[in-house]
Amino acid sequence: MPTILIVDDNAPLIQVMAPMLADLAQVRFATSGAAALRQMRQDPPDLVLLDAEMPEMDGFEVCAAMRADAALEAIPVIFVTSHDDLEAELRGLAAGAVDFIAKPVREPLLVARVTTHLRLKHLTDELRRTAQRDGLTGLHNRGSFDQHLSREWQRSLRTGTPLSLVLLDVDHFKRYNDHYGHPAGDACLRAVAAALGGLARRPGDLAARVGGEEFAVLLPNTTPEGAREVAEAICQAIGQLALPHAASLTADHVTVSLGVAGWVPRPFPRAEAEQALMKRADEALYDAKGAGRNRVGPVTPAAPDAPVPTSPSSGPLRAAGCLV
Repeated sequence: MPTILIVDDNAPLIQVMAPMLADLAQVRFATSGAAALRQMRQDPPDLVLLDAEMPEMDGFEVCAAMRADAALEAIPVIFVTSHDDLEAELRGLAAGAVDFIAKPVREPLLVARVTTHLRLKHLTDELRRTAQRDGLTGLHNRGSFDQHLSREWQRSLRTGTPLSLVLLDVDHFKRYNDHYGHPAGDACLRAVAAALGGLARRPGDLAARVGGEEFAVLLPNTTPEGAREVAEAICQAIGQLALPHAASLTADHVTVSLGVAGWVPRPFPRAEAEQALMKRADEALYDAKGAGRNRVGPVTPAAPDAPVPTSPSSGPLRAAGCLV
């Protein structure tokens, strides 16, 4: 069932509106803009009914803050306002609202507008999910991975929680394709993807295909040590598939090489931070290949210009290529 968040500093109005919408969605409420944003970041709703005029942080500011947050920008907002002038509507549309409902609220109109926008949100979500999936493996594709990395970096920066990344390559995959043929190669990638999907189980974990035979697992709220444990489990799980690989120079079955990076971020340009995380994991991956493949890469020194915070007590972690 979809979720609607009603945001209004007038508690009696919330009590009037909530029963009108009970058959359409689960209804939550907040009585201030700041409280609404906290709720949305913890558990994003499908639709927000937002009072335009509130003390301290009005609806226009809340809507603008949502549009500036990658995790909230796609949530539709309907302004509930006593203003019906053109200037107010234009201001609301500029802030990112999709519709307006005038006070006093009339139930048939409220139900009709909310029903329409919930249906549009459902269709948009379905289209987005389709566009975000890799056609061969069913995992998230590179574009979706990049979006989630940006979103989780923002969340990690806001909450101070760690963010880790695992990159992996199927070892000697070109030789596999040359030996068994491309249909068999596709089946191999699907099997690897299924194993990854089974290991990225926590809410927020994301497994993606980011290249031909390259995959990534994004692990929010995970320390580098925890990410290394996930990487070791992936390496073991792929080996246990026992997919024959007669052309491999590493083993008689399909194996993977993995690199891990992780950190607790500090404020600096987002693109620079994301590139640093990807670079660290990629360097660790190549170290794994150089050490014989079929393993998680060893610890590598931090680049001197890498934007990763350090402290006098910090040092190389067990996760490859990372200082936090």
